[in-house]
Amino acid sequence: MRDDEFEPHLGRMRGRGKETPYLNKVVKAAKRAGMKTGKRGRFDGSRIGRGASVARVLRSRDRFGGFRSRRVIVKMRPVKLAGKGVGGARAHLSYIQRDGVTREGQPGELYSADRDTADGKAFLERSGGDRHQFRFIVSAEDGDQYPDLKPFVRRLMTQMEQDLETKLDWVAVDHFNTGHPHTHVVLRGKTDRGDDLIIAREYISHGFRERAIDIVNLDLGPRTDLEIEERLRSDVNAERLTAIDRRLIRDMDAARLVSASDQDPFQQSLRIGRLQKLARMNLATHLGGEGWQLEPDLANTLRRIGERGDVIRTMQRELTARNLERAAADRVIYDPTIAGAAPIVGRVIMRGLADEHHDRHYLLIDGIDGRTHYAEIGKGEVVEPIPDQAIVQIAPRGDGVRPVDRMIVEVATANGGRYTIDAHLRHDPTATERFAETHVRRLEAMRRSTGSVEREPDGSWIITPDHLDKVEKFAARQIRDRPVTIETLSAVPLDNLPGAEAATWLDRELVADRPTPLRDAGFGREVRAAQTLRRQWLVAEQLGEEQDGRTVYRRHMLASLQRRELLRVADQLSGEVGKPFVEAKPQEPIQGRLVRGVDMASGRHALVERSRDFTLVPWRPVMERHIGKSVSGIMREGGVSWTFGRQRSGPNIS
Repeated sequence: MRDDEFEPHLGRMRGRGKETPYLNKVVKAAKRAGMKTGKRGRFDGSRIGRGASVARVLRSRDRFGGFRSRRVIVKMRPVKLAGKGVGGARAHLSYIQRDGVTREGQPGELYSADRDTADGKAFLERSGGDRHQFRFIVSAEDGDQYPDLKPFVRRLMTQMEQDLETKLDWVAVDHFNTGHPHTHVVLRGKTDRGDDLIIAREYISHGFRERAIDIVNLDLGPRTDLEIEERLRSDVNAERLTAIDRRLIRDMDAARLVSASDQDPFQQSLRIGRLQKLARMNLATHLGGEGWQLEPDLANTLRRIGERGDVIRTMQRELTARNLERAAADRVIYDPTIAGAAPIVGRVIMRGLADEHHDRHYLLIDGIDGRTHYAEIGKGEVVEPIPDQAIVQIAPRGDGVRPVDRMIVEVATANGGRYTIDAHLRHDPTATERFAETHVRRLEAMRRSTGSVEREPDGSWIITPDHLDKVEKFAARQIRDRPVTIETLSAVPLDNLPGAEAATWLDRELVADRPTPLRDAGFGREVRAAQTLRRQWLVAEQLGEEQDGRTVYRRHMLASLQRRELLRVADQLSGEVGKPFVEAKPQEPIQGRLVRGVDMASGRHALVERSRDFTLVPWRPVMERHIGKSVSGIMREGGVSWTFGRQRSGPNIS
């Protein structure tokens, strides 16, 4: 064989004969030296971003003081600002500055690194182009020992700047309206060079909290025996989940049996006292001697009891601040998940944060049933702003598989696993195109929210055999984010309705075949008085007359009142828009730019600007995300059938 025909190939290095491979020798030597030689853990991305190395060092050290160390709770989450994010950020700043959060019961005040009074509006303007922001809560267990939390927070944020190696732009507000004082911090997602600020997940979950603990330990010193004992004694009779409960749960066996004895006399007295308290709450049973049995799911039950206590205190505080006299028995927590949960109608007392870390909101409703309702409404970013004093109806949200989902599966099964509007119309000749488009909107909502359905380039939808299972998960996620539906019956307060020249909620109730029952107590009594004044006004305006002790209303009264308000508001807007108003007629095509929503006593309307004039048409919630875009539609008796964008075909909203 000639030399130029030789082709070398690299292969694996192998041992010769029965000789131990060199790599195995290295591994064995490493094991004898105590080194870890297993496979590396799966990459999870927790160390991507700033602060990862600092967090590893802080996490691996032995903290000074051990169990005597002060405890600090830190909850941090990044929030995207795309889409409605900026509006959500504006609302978040408003909520954390709400009334009654200072020691004196005054509204909270934003501060920053160098100002005791920060400009929240300017902060939002600087954040306008940011991709995201960070929101976190810092709560030192012994924060009540600080006369002012600002120096502590500023030192903590300065330390964070050093750890992340960048200047930070942030605002904060201190809250003293709970058992533990805490601070809300909003941090821009930008570095001092204008780049996106990426913080390592390990620093978010561990590093920042360790820095906070260090500062509190330096300020207040390690916990003394007396402080530890006082804290534990206060937990004995607490109606919430405590450290004593966690230890009892950890010590119980499979049958939920636990002993009251402990080697330490002090710990034994705590256990006995706590078990007796749990027995009074029907959460533990004494079996004789030192034996006790705990109730199933004790931890979650105590958490719910603690949350209920927080809710009751919140209701009491807000009602007192507004001088509303409501009996304790008439303060209820609305649960939309119970069977037969009925809608509630009433006046919005306030909107607040039920879970400040996860941005879950609640409404306090002064109901027409004479009771005050606390209703969780879900994530703030998916619930539109609701003005105080507005009259709303809150109802459980429908869940699970709908008929529209079953029809999608039925059409797809007959069409090779694909759903299209054309296939739907062939499958059901009685269906209209507008009806079929509601099925497309359902699929589009699932695609945007979960990505569980797929759309082909030709517009057809791939429907898999497990589609209904996907629908169940989609519906569960929707209910988790938004457990109730909220309908604004009147954005105008009740006091302004009796003499309003508009079709009001009072008018709709007066002419209804089955008006909502009113209790002669609380807000229900106020509504009855307002209805009496409204009847008198309608008779004076010749829109009704008294016959045989009852009021008879003129035909088309609501339409007449609505048109009165429409023309009055349009006249006011004409000067603002700089164009004349033209009333939309039935069957008339409407095409123009959706400018904004206009709140009126008769209901919300959309302002559509055209080349030479503008018009006002009934509002639909879906229009919110199309403000500023081109719209087209046809005015019908029941509303407008809309098409958004300049395309010739697309999703219609009826």
